[in-house]
Amino acid sequence: MRAAGAVNLRSPASPAPHAAHPDRIRPVASTPDTLVLRGGSSSLALVPALGGKIASLRLAGREWLWTSDVIAPRVPDERTRADDAASYVEIADTGGYDECFPTVGACVVPAGVPRFGGLRLPDHGELWSQQPAVTVGDDGSEATVAWVGRRMPYEFVRAVRVEADGRVTMRYAATNRGEAPLPFLWSAHPLLALTERTRVHLPHGARLRVDAAHGLGAHDAAAEQAWPTVRVGGATLDASHPAAVGDGYACKLFLDLPAGPVVAAVEEDGARLEVAMDGGEVTHFGLWLNNGGWTPFAGGRPYRNLAFEPCIGAPDSLADALGRWDAAAWLAPGETRRWTLVWLATGA
Repeated sequence: MRAAGAVNLRSPASPAPHAAHPDRIRPVASTPDTLVLRGGSSSLALVPALGGKIASLRLAGREWLWTSDVIAPRVPDERTRADDAASYVEIADTGGYDECFPTVGACVVPAGVPRFGGLRLPDHGELWSQQPAVTVGDDGSEATVAWVGRRMPYEFVRAVRVEADGRVTMRYAATNRGEAPLPFLWSAHPLLALTERTRVHLPHGARLRVDAAHGLGAHDAAAEQAWPTVRVGGATLDASHPAAVGDGYACKLFLDLPAGPVVAAVEEDGARLEVAMDGGEVTHFGLWLNNGGWTPFAGGRPYRNLAFEPCIGAPDSLADALGRWDAAAWLAPGETRRWTLVWLATGA
């Protein structure tokens, strides 16, 4: 392996838009330097300057990641990195695949948590705004991205390899470098297009709770439901067919994953994207469905996308995970927790 600074970082053309829906995945200008990993017929574009964002995931001849046509990529400066109130959704929600750690939602750690009580954590965690260390393999198929915690004493590492058969393997490790137990949430944050033909496959009957809802009426976060049927306010949603309920809604769902091998998938037009994981390692799955029901900008055009999120802990706020949901994860002093995701796609 060698440091990314020792290789020529390429700036290829912007990721190819989704062939059937160019209006939903429109490349934007001013893309920072990008490192492209290749294996078999697959490729992955990594942008170190954007917090290690994966800007493109091209598998089975198809670009899977949604790209915003509203927010252009912008390298976070030191002021943004240090700002507890920095808004990911206004600054960095450009699409692609980010990592969220040690929280997803902005929050204040509850006062009763030793060492970290009262600590403010920013929107979507702090990895997206930091400058990670990146090393790349000699054959151009793998890279390791390592972040060091700014507000909490941790190291977070994601090693990505694009395999010769076209699979993408991501190996993660989170280590507590401090002297007190460290609470955390982790969520992968890949954004995909949401269309009339999108279908979502998750473990049938898995316990499901609603963390947020827009355009569907009031929701009860304590209510336990079962995938794929979601009842929010007066609406009943088959979350496996997100567009069927109609336009103008958005919601965030969390599922408890069963122990053992788990495969989650998204299908559209005969193409299928799968992610395989161990439910003993990756304990939850988050699903953000935005069918024209939400945008961070007042008066702005609502997005149509979905976030397909293997995660550890729930819901989005670490404060809520430590409180009413009782579903935070912990690292003991010196402990390292490891987990793996394998992404695979098949074409139409």
